[in-house]
Amino acid sequence: MYHFTIAAVDITGCSRCVLFSAVSEADSVVKVAEWQQTYYATDSGIQSGATTVQDDESSTEYSGNKKYTNSTTTSTGSVPVKATVGGGGDSAFSGVDSPTDLEAQYSLTRAQRVRAAMFPETLVEGEAAMPVQSDPSQQSNVQRLAEPSQLLKTALVHLINYQDDAELATRAVPELTKLLGDEDPVVVNKAAMIVNQLTRKEASLRVLVQSPAMVAAVVCAMTTAADMETARCTASVLHSLSHQREGLLAIFKAGGIPALVRMLSSPVESVLFYGITTLHNLLLHQEGAKMAVRLADGLQRIVPLLKKSNPKFLAITTDCLQLLSYGNQESKLIILANGGPECLVFIMRNYNYEKLLWTTSRVLKVLSVCPSNKPAIVEAGGMQALGQHLTGSSQRLIQNCLWTLRNLSDAATKQEGLDGLLQILVTQLGSDDVNMLTCATGILSNLTCNNSRNKTLVTQYGGVEALIHAVLRAGEKEDVAEPAVCALRHLTSRHQDAELAQNAVRLHYGIPAIVKLLGQPHYWPVVKATVGLIRNLALCPANQASLREAGAIPRLVNLLLKAHQDTQRHCIQSLGGEQLKDGVRMEEIVEGCTGALHILARDPINRGEISSMQTIPLFVQLLYSYVENVKRVSAGVLCELALDKHSAELIDAEGASAPLMELLHSNNEGIATYAAAVLFRISEDKSSDYRKRVSVELTHSLFKHDPAAWEMVKKNYVCGCLCAFVCRGVGTKAIPTLKEKSKLKVPLFIPIDKFALQKNDSIWHSFTNTRT
Repeated sequence: MYHFTIAAVDITGCSRCVLFSAVSEADSVVKVAEWQQTYYATDSGIQSGATTVQDDESSTEYSGNKKYTNSTTTSTGSVPVKATVGGGGDSAFSGVDSPTDLEAQYSLTRAQRVRAAMFPETLVEGEAAMPVQSDPSQQSNVQRLAEPSQLLKTALVHLINYQDDAELATRAVPELTKLLGDEDPVVVNKAAMIVNQLTRKEASLRVLVQSPAMVAAVVCAMTTAADMETARCTASVLHSLSHQREGLLAIFKAGGIPALVRMLSSPVESVLFYGITTLHNLLLHQEGAKMAVRLADGLQRIVPLLKKSNPKFLAITTDCLQLLSYGNQESKLIILANGGPECLVFIMRNYNYEKLLWTTSRVLKVLSVCPSNKPAIVEAGGMQALGQHLTGSSQRLIQNCLWTLRNLSDAATKQEGLDGLLQILVTQLGSDDVNMLTCATGILSNLTCNNSRNKTLVTQYGGVEALIHAVLRAGEKEDVAEPAVCALRHLTSRHQDAELAQNAVRLHYGIPAIVKLLGQPHYWPVVKATVGLIRNLALCPANQASLREAGAIPRLVNLLLKAHQDTQRHCIQSLGGEQLKDGVRMEEIVEGCTGALHILARDPINRGEISSMQTIPLFVQLLYSYVENVKRVSAGVLCELALDKHSAELIDAEGASAPLMELLHSNNEGIATYAAAVLFRISEDKSSDYRKRVSVELTHSLFKHDPAAWEMVKKNYVCGCLCAFVCRGVGTKAIPTLKEKSKLKVPLFIPIDKFALQKNDSIWHSFTNTRT
């Protein structure tokens, strides 16, 4: 009789597999043959996994007349063998020539396949498990479990090794701590090397991190190292510890930061690398590390490292500078004192490693908001160096460069050699990225301020059209609209192509969009810029009609009324002082709107529309303003409106003569000039006595500081006529000096009665329209 043992293996949800192994040592072929003759000759499906199918023609469930058909596919070598077992205990095998082959098929059970999958090293060389799937491209369940099983086995092995490493380190740490403090440098060196080796294993590294005495001993050994090898090993240990949160804290508490800062002066490159990277990790993740580095004079040691040539080393160094200088003005000044801006600009100009350029641009962005560093960066060529990276593929680098350029641009208005940068910026105005658009418009606004060459270049590069499109796309984004309008305001004034720019705004359909910015809701910086732009556009006679048709005049008048009311209300409440809205004084809005209406009033149709909106009383009231520029522009607009007889009568009826007489004595020559012109125009139909009184007051006030001119007035005075002066070729100065008078080619003083005014109308009109 034969004895069998059954071993069941449950593998995570798979079916149980039963391994039958014969105890007897009898001939295996005979045992198989005898087994086949028994009831168990039928394949149970345990070994082969064959499916048992009930015959459709069989009797009831409880009938004993049943037929079973079992099919098993096996493989001997590379030839598949199919065995079919019929009912009644008869068996038939096809393709099997010997019992030896049959025995081999049954011996390769599922348990063996599991063993082959999980422990392939236990298989005899040349032995392979029998495949059970008909399609070789599909994996069996056992094969799917093979990879996770190997991972599990590897994890178990690592766990065993981890425990061994931890136990070894735990026993060694106390002794190594003592050796690191030994007086013999050789002993210290050997101990440092062993500790450095321990940091290569995770388990032993954990043990070192949890030993404050060991960390303190390493820091002390690094500080007092007599040879470079000891310094290298101890710096390497701290570098390894800095990758653990607990290690950073341990280094910080052990006073490792001053020691690491001292290592930055080492001539050994590896020590420098370990030192700067460890400090970098501390600055990133350890609270209090930044202040500790500053107190240890870390910035004074780090900035000179910018002269190294390794790009990756420089990337870490520049990132340390950014972490230390961000939000700390003292650190920014230390970087400046140690020549940091020049080194950083050099890196931007001469390297192409993207990460280094990005970290360097971050430092420059931080320094660019410092009033002391800003001119230093510009003088070092920072604008040009940053501009050369605006056409690269790295978006993060482009963004940093743009923000830095925007911060620097107000200090670079006199900088030369920015032609290429200006052209790139005009191109970038077509971007759909809001941040890029914000920066590009801001930079152009600053670079075109008080720089006629830059204004001309931007105009020639198509900047006017690009800026108008930017305004249209900006919508309610004030960060884009304000600098774009400011840039247009600069381009339309005081350079050789200003008139071209003024016309270009109209030709590219920009006037309606610009006037629309005056509507509600008011963002006052945008309003202020728009009012100034409208004033410049009105200087071009061809734009007057377009501005009127776009509704510029009523919007300007409404803004003027609102701003003046706000100013009056604030004065009553606070008894003077400035009223700011979004950083803009309401007096500036009053001045800007009045100045724009002054220029628009040069057109006769516009002049009539302005008068019809009941603005003259307001302009007369503004003559009493405490702001000198408001007095000047209000006198100027009254000067234009007084060209119409009806408007002159309205001005006189509002009692303008009294404040105008006062303004004749103003030290501001522009105010005195406009006041004189208005007084002349409103006195044309007055009696001779009134005109004579005005004439005396006028000549006395205009020439009280110039006795020689007063003598000339008396010589040229015509009885019963008003005398006024005409000044040409002296820019915005209303009263020329004696030296300038001698150069004038026209009579300086002209009798201006009604006849004289008609005779010299062109000269007088030129004078009254002179910009001040």
